[in-house]
Amino acid sequence: MAYLFVPLHTASYTTLNVPGFKGAYNSAWAGYVSAIMATVMLSMYGFLLVNSAIKKDIETEVGLIIACTSITNFNYLLSKMLSNLMVLLTIVCCTFIVSIIMFFIRDSGYPFILANFVLPYLILPIPAMFLVSALAILAEVFLGKRTVLQFLLYFMLFGMTMASIKLQQANNLATLLDPFGLKTITSSIAQEISSQFHTGVQDPSFGFIFSGKKPFKIFVYEGIHWQVPFLVSRLLWIAISVLLVYISSFFFHRFDFKQSATKKKVVAEPKQTDGLNLTPQGISRSLMPPLVTDYSILPFIKTELLLLVRKGNKWFWLVNMGLWLSMCFAPLTIAHAYLLPILWFLQVTRWSDLTTKEKTNRLHYFTFASYRPLFRILPAQILSGILLAVVLALPVILRYAVLADIYAVINIINGAVLIISLAAGTGIITGGKKLYEIIFFMLTYAVINKLTFIDYLGSMLHANSLDYAVILTGLNVSVLLISFIVRNYQSRHL
Repeated sequence: MAYLFVPLHTASYTTLNVPGFKGAYNSAWAGYVSAIMATVMLSMYGFLLVNSAIKKDIETEVGLIIACTSITNFNYLLSKMLSNLMVLLTIVCCTFIVSIIMFFIRDSGYPFILANFVLPYLILPIPAMFLVSALAILAEVFLGKRTVLQFLLYFMLFGMTMASIKLQQANNLATLLDPFGLKTITSSIAQEISSQFHTGVQDPSFGFIFSGKKPFKIFVYEGIHWQVPFLVSRLLWIAISVLLVYISSFFFHRFDFKQSATKKKVVAEPKQTDGLNLTPQGISRSLMPPLVTDYSILPFIKTELLLLVRKGNKWFWLVNMGLWLSMCFAPLTIAHAYLLPILWFLQVTRWSDLTTKEKTNRLHYFTFASYRPLFRILPAQILSGILLAVVLALPVILRYAVLADIYAVINIINGAVLIISLAAGTGIITGGKKLYEIIFFMLTYAVINKLTFIDYLGSMLHANSLDYAVILTGLNVSVLLISFIVRNYQSRHL
């Protein structure tokens, strides 16, 4: 993605959009824009990468060992926050290196100034990554294993923060309240355009914006003058991040989970009687139920479907049912373009471990050794996921069926197959679920923000609906084929 952060003027998209203007590809523009995009994108999906630091210690029971040591809650949580930070800063460093390489590859004729790359990457992403790392710890401490709720609250907070940055006027208070430092940069760019062309412009917007090729003027941006209030605000957000971790340390469970002990029934041992022969008689085959052999895939589909439905908090199904009923009565375009992708994304934790739960629970030794696992277990997992996705999309599918819009029905079913095949494929290839969670989030974000080229649901107008359906079907077949090939290799080389 770092390659796409600073597009050329001939590209059909922009990442820093100022209607009617584009920045000259000099060091300041390449460095600042790539640093801003790294900050925004990693702040958005970086939370998905690092929000399971404590959860891993719980699952591996390493936390029980840690709880017996003299390490304080604050030191433990701070170390987890810093490890999250290292993961995110590694990605920031990769983006930094790629941005410099791309500047030399494109060779726009402007001189290379290293400070225009180093300073924005030091000032913008690092404090933001501190905050994201701290919020991931905060979410785990207070919300525990409620992963979906963590995602929802974080993305709501992220959305409200971005909206407030957009609405605020440029002043010292706005600078202090901006955790990403975007308001200062956008105001600087707007002032630069106003001074060069003597015209007023709105604050630039960030993200991958596909607006087509339109006439534009080129302005030269030389960066901002680092003022004391702005630098203080960046240090302030680092301090706030550490403070959040410190506050959460007072509420940290320290791996002490109070579970109600179930009373076991005490079985009375038979009293020994003198002269009574108590020699074990062994297993009587005649008393055992008859052995019934069933190689059908249907029991596996039923089992996998029950695992999907019963996973997580059962009360969360009230939210799912609320959205499901809303799709029955909301305008069809809104139900298709907004409610359905949100409802599907709420199931991300159900689908993310669709093909990885065997390895997580160390059952793959049994499943891989079972009778034809490649044609029974894996298809059952995929079919159960698709079945659940189709049932959740049923209100929209039926409404399109009543209107005889066959292409819309096919596109929704294709979308269901795509998100499940991606869950299966990424899980099989990576052995984890983080990659799928990030991909699914980006797909949902793209659909809601009307990015036509990533419209996996078919909720937008396309030049040729038939070609679009064929391409999506081909993509589904390719992902499923790769999944089966890799799983076949894994089962033979266990």
